[in-house]
Amino acid sequence: MFITRECDYAMRVIRALSGRERLSVNEICEKECVTAPFAYKILKKLQKAKIVRGYRGVHGGYSMNRDLDKLSLYDIYSAIDPDMFIIEYLDPEYHCIRDGQDGIPCRVHHELADIQEELCEMLKRRTLSELLKDDEQN
Repeated sequence: MFITRECDYAMRVIRALSGRERLSVNEICEKECVTAPFAYKILKKLQKAKIVRGYRGVHGGYSMNRDLDKLSLYDIYSAIDPDMFIIEYLDPEYHCIRDGQDGIPCRVHHELADIQEELCEMLKRRTLSELLKDDEQN
């Protein structure tokens, strides 16, 4: 789970939408320095995860669909990249050739799995409401 530029920009999109009724994609892009094609791609993923709501038509745009008190960085990042692994062989589909060889577990594999789990817990520990609190005052 390298936190990708797309994950970073998704958080920018959420920051732009927080505390507002509705914003157009252009308004989001202007507020957070995100290109429109990238913003559309991110908004589509956030909408699919039911984090944001899209509105069609002349007065269309996007708004938050979930309360910031119930969302964490983990929720945003996993909506953008559901297979968040710090290294590819943590994917359950991947078979570590060293794990279990001769009945011995791969200590590196297990250590990285523990780190992955800790990182996910850290991303869940604070709500977006807590994280964005200072931004609202500026």
